[in-house]
Amino acid sequence: MLLTFTALFWAGNAIVARAARELVPPVALAFWRWTIALAIILPFAWGHLRRDAPVIRANWKMLLVLGALGIGAFNTLLYTGLQETTALNAMLLQSGQPALILFLGAIFMGDRTTLRQIVGAAIALTGVLWIIARGNVDVLGTLSFNEGDLVIGLAVCFWAIYAVMLRHRPTIHPLSLFAVTLVIGIAEIAPFYALELSSDRHIVLQQESLLAIGYVSIFPSILAYLFFNRGVELIGSAGTGMYMNIMPIMGAGLAIVFLGEHLRGLRSRKGRSIVVAFDQILSNFRPDFFEGPAQATDDGIVAAHSMFCLRKVDDTQNAD
Repeated sequence: MLLTFTALFWAGNAIVARAARELVPPVALAFWRWTIALAIILPFAWGHLRRDAPVIRANWKMLLVLGALGIGAFNTLLYTGLQETTALNAMLLQSGQPALILFLGAIFMGDRTTLRQIVGAAIALTGVLWIIARGNVDVLGTLSFNEGDLVIGLAVCFWAIYAVMLRHRPTIHPLSLFAVTLVIGIAEIAPFYALELSSDRHIVLQQESLLAIGYVSIFPSILAYLFFNRGVELIGSAGTGMYMNIMPIMGAGLAIVFLGEHLRGLRSRKGRSIVVAFDQILSNFRPDFFEGPAQATDDGIVAAHSMFCLRKVDDTQNAD
């Protein structure tokens, strides 16, 4: 139940950012999201911060990188990309994160990977490119990308690097880690927020904008963080990591229901046949296939399964 709400809250993050794009500029949303979250958790983290202060000072370089990537860069770029592309595309692009984490872990950390994991990750990345190309391979050749897709793709790369480096985080209390990375991320966002204000982009103060800021500050920031950690304690990092692959499906459903978005591409009979074939192959892989300490990041196959199960059937065609 906790992980279901975690996935729902994180999926809702993109939905709310897309819905409020005319009311809350992207950098402002990122800045106030983390500033409010820090104000809420700081009283609970203060005692841990004092005890962990020597370790924090000794590992300031690693914490600086983690805060800059995971807090500052990722969400700011995500919100910026959502100004131009759909929440549905953002969710599907984020489903490529497990594949990138798998590849980066193998290249830079020497993680052992199997052929099945590589095939699953490759299929997931192919799906990401298909979504960016709007189902038209010629788009990739002409580099005619949607700017929002490219920005979110960059955000996904930063998050993958963050996830790989997270295993080298210092041994401090989770609330200390969260608070320190929040401070670093806010400090990184602040200059860009000042530039945004100087360009005369301000928050439109009305009920919808305040509700949007309140949602992203509490639900995907604090509650999802606490629920996720508790989920790891209850079922382990492997089960938790793979369970998060329901987030693209939840996000797609929310985008279709609340934003009226539609999935593009995969409209031809041949294309759908390929998708169904991949879907049947991937459905034979069991979650207990993954073993070893890197389980939480080796879920490209499950991500690919989730991505390729999402397909749009035209109203004029039968769902064959």
